[in-house]
Amino acid sequence: MESMFLIIITFLIILSVFGLMAGVSNDAVNFLNSAIGAKVAKYRTIVLIASIGIFAGAATSNGMMDVARHGIMTPQHLTFFEVMCIFLAVTVTNIILLEIFNSLGMPTSTTVSLVFELLGGTLAIALLKITKGATDASGNLLGFGDLMNTEKAISVIFGIFLSVGIAFILGIIVMWIARLVFTFTYRSNGKSTSAGNKNESFIASSVKMGVFGGIAVTCIIWFLLINGLKGSSFMTPELKQGINDNALYIIGGGLVIFSLIMTALSMLRLPILKFVVLLGTFALAMAFAGNDLVNFVGVPITGLESYIDYSNNGMGNSEGYMMTSLMESAQTKPIYLIIAGIIMVLSLVFSKKAHNVIKTSVDLSRQDEGDEMFGSSAIARSLVRSSRKTASFFSDLVPAKAKKWIDSRFNTNEAVLEDGAAFDLIRASVNLILAGLLVAIGTSLKLPLSTTYVTFMVAMGSSLADRAWSRESAVFRITGVISVIGGWFITAGVAFVLCYGITTFLFFGKIFAIVIAIALGIFLPIQSNLKFNKKQKSEKTDTTFKQILQSRDKNKNWELLCEHVSKHNNEQLEFIADCYETCTSAFFNEEYSRLKRITGDLEEHRKRIKRQRRKEIIGLRHVNPILAIERNTWYFLTNNSVAQMLYCLKRLEEPCREHLGNNFTPVPIKYVNRFMAIRNEVLKLIRSTREMFESDDFTNAETIRNDASKIQQSLSAYRKCIIDDLQNTGVNIEAMTVFLNMIQESQELLGSLRHMIRGMVKFKE
Repeated sequence: MESMFLIIITFLIILSVFGLMAGVSNDAVNFLNSAIGAKVAKYRTIVLIASIGIFAGAATSNGMMDVARHGIMTPQHLTFFEVMCIFLAVTVTNIILLEIFNSLGMPTSTTVSLVFELLGGTLAIALLKITKGATDASGNLLGFGDLMNTEKAISVIFGIFLSVGIAFILGIIVMWIARLVFTFTYRSNGKSTSAGNKNESFIASSVKMGVFGGIAVTCIIWFLLINGLKGSSFMTPELKQGINDNALYIIGGGLVIFSLIMTALSMLRLPILKFVVLLGTFALAMAFAGNDLVNFVGVPITGLESYIDYSNNGMGNSEGYMMTSLMESAQTKPIYLIIAGIIMVLSLVFSKKAHNVIKTSVDLSRQDEGDEMFGSSAIARSLVRSSRKTASFFSDLVPAKAKKWIDSRFNTNEAVLEDGAAFDLIRASVNLILAGLLVAIGTSLKLPLSTTYVTFMVAMGSSLADRAWSRESAVFRITGVISVIGGWFITAGVAFVLCYGITTFLFFGKIFAIVIAIALGIFLPIQSNLKFNKKQKSEKTDTTFKQILQSRDKNKNWELLCEHVSKHNNEQLEFIADCYETCTSAFFNEEYSRLKRITGDLEEHRKRIKRQRRKEIIGLRHVNPILAIERNTWYFLTNNSVAQMLYCLKRLEEPCREHLGNNFTPVPIKYVNRFMAIRNEVLKLIRSTREMFESDDFTNAETIRNDASKIQQSLSAYRKCIIDDLQNTGVNIEAMTVFLNMIQESQELLGSLRHMIRGMVKFKE
């Protein structure tokens, strides 16, 4: 068993590396979201600055691992074996949760994960000990209060609710005020963000920008002092007390000095807003590394120290030696922190999953409309309706002149964003300032605010105040926010239950269970990365749609939109042909599993049509309005025809799948052969249509439509023959009913194809 404990410690360290990599991938959204969303610099520059912040935060942390040591459990009443079960279960659970959330592209809180994992694991051991009648050194029976500390978990839950609500509301208020002051057209580093160069005077703009920059820099530096450097080795109790006692002088002096400096720099046409955003990125990255490092390395380092203590003093009695040493505060060796910092930096630089999580947050807060990641939900639709009624009520109370002035401050028509930016520098600055300030205030008040929750909800609140959630996108954005918030609360429950189960399994399974847990902890990240890489390869970036959103040339946008529509229709026709061929062949060959797979594919393509349709409707808004009105009828005819073809396949596939699933009698071969000949003609026609769309040459359009009509007539004649046979011969009614449905849906498929061709010809003429 002794060698097994050494293996556990080794794998705890190995798994902590995976956890560190997965954690950085997930939490990168906290400090990269604003800088990437506003395109303040090249991606590698932003990552470099964040990397420096991460390394500085990790290296200057004092490595206090008290949460892992005695923040939740009371180790003086736990044996070495029990502590190892908890630590291994926590590590495996953490890996599972982070890999799931990263793959889904959803941000979650590693702090909440750690606390609830420790709580679940400790509860499992506590129940087992209480059931067995465990006693302390004095012989008194142990209770839950002796074995675990629930106060930490309660404070985290309180912090979650508090941070989500406050961050969102303050994000709305502060962003609304900032937009009233600056509007969407302002001078940044001497350049105007207005397409028509409509701005206030250079001096007034510089002073306004300087004061804003001074407030921003002061808040960020205060955040660094209170939160980013709170655990640094040089942050002595005396220095902390001095900062707290002179807080007003530090903040007031900073506001005056930095405002003057920023005003001067603004007059020199230097990009102070970009400096503010990059400084905020550095500060949040540093605070993340310094404060959240315990979430990743706390358990393995505590496990290593426990093993050293047990090896020296345990006398080989793993189930009798109490871990009283863990009640003392840890002093982690700097080399561990430096290694952790290096791993975090490398993970940030090379992690593709970090891009995925960042994309979720940026997409939900971007200024313009685009490809929405989330669909709509009943809750979101209800919230949108209620919000509109409430907004209308308050809007009626505002005087008309004031309302007109406010609307003019939120006019985005003249605004010009950086190429590829999701929002402007003002919003990026507000996100970072407010997030840093809220976390700093929460820290000073000893409230465990989550950096993930605060930064995400501030970004959502600021995007709502910035009127980025239009009537066309609000329901999708709200669904996304609900999904992310729901994921946070699910994290706590899943972490608790899963760690409870794994700890119990380890306690009773001993060596056998330990081997399985270690194998699971290694296998899951490898499998997750393989799946993620496969998914990344299959997903293609819609560059044409992005070009439409970024271009202001309406003629160019029309060409791009036609290209987008053609490409989308070509992909759908290729899928329809393959699906039709598979459905018919699988049915006649009685290949149930092959037919069953089509169900999911059809549903996925149906959703894809809805997403593409929404994109292309947005594209129609970026072309000449007269042209859009003329062609939109034909666009909808084309799009609806594709949707109808998919519904035809669905109506064809379902009875076939049910027939095969019940093992009913197949269709006689003599009927199959004649149908297959017609089917091949249908496939040939669909693929000819696809080639015509791909070449953009509609010379043969009418010929293909006529051929489709002829095949429809052939299918109709064949259907009548089968009906006659049903009346005059003894063929199987169940099989022939499904077969007749296949013929009828084939006719409908061709009818929709004819409408699609007509729509595309008119759309592009």
